[in-house]
Amino acid sequence: MSHHIVELKNVKFHYPDGTEALKGISFRILHGESVGITGANGAGKTTILLNLNGHLLPTDGEISIGEIPLTKKTRQEIRKKVGFVFQRPDDQLFMPTVYEDVAFGPINLGLTEEKVDERVKNALNMVGCLHLMSRPPHRLSEGQKRAVAIATVMAINPDILIMDEPASNLDPRSRRQLINLLKSFKHTKIIASHDLDLILDICERCIIIKDGKVVADGPSEEVLSNETLLEENNLELPLSRNHPRLYMRS
Repeated sequence: MSHHIVELKNVKFHYPDGTEALKGISFRILHGESVGITGANGAGKTTILLNLNGHLLPTDGEISIGEIPLTKKTRQEIRKKVGFVFQRPDDQLFMPTVYEDVAFGPINLGLTEEKVDERVKNALNMVGCLHLMSRPPHRLSEGQKRAVAIATVMAINPDILIMDEPASNLDPRSRRQLINLLKSFKHTKIIASHDLDLILDICERCIIIKDGKVVADGPSEEVLSNETLLEENNLELPLSRNHPRLYMRS
């Protein structure tokens, strides 16, 4: 399924203030892969994600989603294929009710009222939040907001799911529910996170970014067990590697 392939070729990005955030990023993600992107604060993780669905456009280099190159003209089409879940759910939830938030994307796709209703209920059911559809988003817990934010993206039926720090501010139970939910998704997943145990749980592949460059790319078990590599990139071994008897993964 070539239309699901994500490819970056020597991607560079400068912010307006001159900050060089990406310095020649190249990688290829195939259909169905789950890929974790990690690195120290300021390494360029979020900038990569924002470039992947056209919130930002590369200063130089090429990004393609399937056979479509990312440009100003194509980014609306690409956003139908690439669903983005922001780090802060409050940046994604802005309508009076959960139902209206989840319906926003399908309505903008021009779907019929009946089809919108079907998409909303299916997406909320998928994340276990159908019972919340009449609630105002600001009255939800952090875990519920995160699940609803995912539902807003799933309602547009994307081929690729991108998430920025999905487990931040979640309590342990909500974090486990999120991990189980993401494991159940068959989509291509690209997840940027400092939570290395979450990456181990969900992603078979891990990319480490440092100063806007790829410094490691390989199987998560291998990359995230390399203590020297992690220390060189201001990261620490996952808890499950430091305390294997105290950390039980379900």
